[in-house]
Amino acid sequence: MNEIIKNDFFEVGTQGVRKILTPDDKKIDIVEFDDKKLCCVKSSMGYPAIYPMYETHFEPKAEAILMDLDGTSVHSEAFWMWVIEQTTAKLLGKYDFKKEAEDEPFISGHSVSEHLQYMIDKYAKGSSLELARQYYFEIVNHEMNEIMKGRGKQDAFTPAPGLKEFLTTVKGECIKIGLVTSGLYEKAMPEIISAFRQLGMGDPVDFYDAVITAGQALRKGQTGTLGELAPKPHPWLYAETARVGLGIPFERRHKVIGIEDSSAGVVSIKLSGFSCCGVSGGNIERAGVHELCDYMVNDLREILEIIL
Repeated sequence: MNEIIKNDFFEVGTQGVRKILTPDDKKIDIVEFDDKKLCCVKSSMGYPAIYPMYETHFEPKAEAILMDLDGTSVHSEAFWMWVIEQTTAKLLGKYDFKKEAEDEPFISGHSVSEHLQYMIDKYAKGSSLELARQYYFEIVNHEMNEIMKGRGKQDAFTPAPGLKEFLTTVKGECIKIGLVTSGLYEKAMPEIISAFRQLGMGDPVDFYDAVITAGQALRKGQTGTLGELAPKPHPWLYAETARVGLGIPFERRHKVIGIEDSSAGVVSIKLSGFSCCGVSGGNIERAGVHELCDYMVNDLREILEIIL
């Protein structure tokens, strides 16, 4: 974490502020006081938010785990970044366009609109976010239809190593399992359905105790649900999965652990009041939020030693 003197809301030495920290990706600021911490979540969409940041600890045996989808349960981030890249190419009318490696922390783990706005600001200034979303969903719908028919990108969705062994062991221990994703329903469900088919695990809706997505996309002629302004790193997806989906009261949060591979997801878990187990391979370390993880593992099966 990097120390800064002030942000849009606070300044060190005023209002009781002792320190302001920001990770390398600068998506959040953590403001420290003598008796509390606040987290300022920034927004390229113009709607920042400030949340209390709770001290977290975990006490095994777990009553529930909250598990991210993209990158943690299913390796799909490369596919979704490819879709963002293709959308940007269409906006620019340059079909040989390629993103840069430095873009990756900013186009994974957050909402579709956040990802697209980042690319517009960097590569396509003056382009409309609404048009970018239109192109994005045209590409997504085509690719998803192809994948579900057994065509399309064959390596789009791959189960994470050890996923089946990890999930079946947790289920056998009668620990509740919630699946949590910032992905919209129409992109998230084909992913986990594809992964479960590959593993011979049946219907994921029957397997998980709760599945919470970012909702339905708002498009012309259709209704949508809240999902573009309130996903990770905001706390609401994880909070809803635990409290509403799994029935875990806030005062029992020390019996819950969240599992993530993205910086936005790590922040979301911590703002929900839960301990976080980071999984290597995502953007946690590149974004500079590894200090917020209570645990770090290389393989899902390592988590069994933590939660049992």
